[in-house]
Amino acid sequence: MGSLDISFVPRHLLLWVIVAHHFILVTTCENALYSQFIQEFCFDSFKFVMDATDEKYWCDWEKTQSSYGDLTNCTILIAEKLKCYWPNQVVDDFFITIHRNYFKNCPLTGRAPRDPPNNVLCAFIMVPMLITLLMTALVVWRSKYNEGIV
Repeated sequence: MGSLDISFVPRHLLLWVIVAHHFILVTTCENALYSQFIQEFCFDSFKFVMDATDEKYWCDWEKTQSSYGDLTNCTILIAEKLKCYWPNQVVDDFFITIHRNYFKNCPLTGRAPRDPPNNVLCAFIMVPMLITLLMTALVVWRSKYNEGIV
């Protein structure tokens, strides 16, 4: 009597029972409440950190990774407390809004373009200039040397 024998139930019926159970659990999430909580608890702290960060560093992943991770974890924790699946449409819309407001000008690689260090930059500028001057001097010297041989 301790085990349940379900061998007589057709497999497609079991699949539908599992899907229906999943659907019932999904529909128990209060999307309006979830949206309100992630706005109040998650977004407000993220906004505070981002406003304190200079806008030119918003695309620098090393500067924003911690606050973005905290934002993600916050939405996960609230989803768990409200018995909502994560991710869901509410959280997808929430993160789309976050990206439109804070990361719209970031390159697709996630890194902001910036100049190389000064020593590399100076080498890239000075070496071609010196080669150009050296070649010009060599051509002038060679042309004067050839004039005397004629």
